[in-house]
Amino acid sequence: MDMVALGIFLTAAVGLLGSPGPAIAALIAIGRARGFVGGLPYFFGLQLGLAIAAGLTATGLFSLLAAFPSALRVMTIAATVYLVYLAYKIASSPVGDSAKASSAAHASPAAGFLLGMTNPKAYLAFASLLASYTLIKDSAQHDAAAKWVLLVAVMIAVDIVWLYVGVFLRGLVLSPKGERVLNITLGSMVLIAAGLAFV
Repeated sequence: MDMVALGIFLTAAVGLLGSPGPAIAALIAIGRARGFVGGLPYFFGLQLGLAIAAGLTATGLFSLLAAFPSALRVMTIAATVYLVYLAYKIASSPVGDSAKASSAAHASPAAGFLLGMTNPKAYLAFASLLASYTLIKDSAQHDAAAKWVLLVAVMIAVDIVWLYVGVFLRGLVLSPKGERVLNITLGSMVLIAAGLAFV
């Protein structure tokens, strides 16, 4: 394995996969609403969806899918509808004593999986990373498999950090008005991230 290419690949992966986008904005909001343990089901669903998306990209199936613009449009619409719903749920979440018991609806593994599987930003990042920085020169299959394993590892690492950012925000002691402002801010972050990723 080319260690120089490995270092460049990992640096690029952290930069691309760790930069704010719809999934990261959702993780921060879920961490804030549900805490670390409560956010884990969503986190694991998201990781499964992203891992499958990375696998589809590594095997070339995303390129086949990209040949059908209507299929990509359906994916984008599905992700956007979900993110608008998520942003609304976050912004309108109760504040004060009832806040911590009210956020189960948008923190399910299925919701995370849906976002992971339908996030065009993730597919584009995977395609860019998989097409560059050859790690194993003797075998294209082994190179793709190694990159997939590394991508999954990087995704887990950066996403757990962002989930903890949300958990940190949960720990802040705020007035009900401050909580409402924070909820609206987090909901707006999800909408903005969705807009930037899907336009």
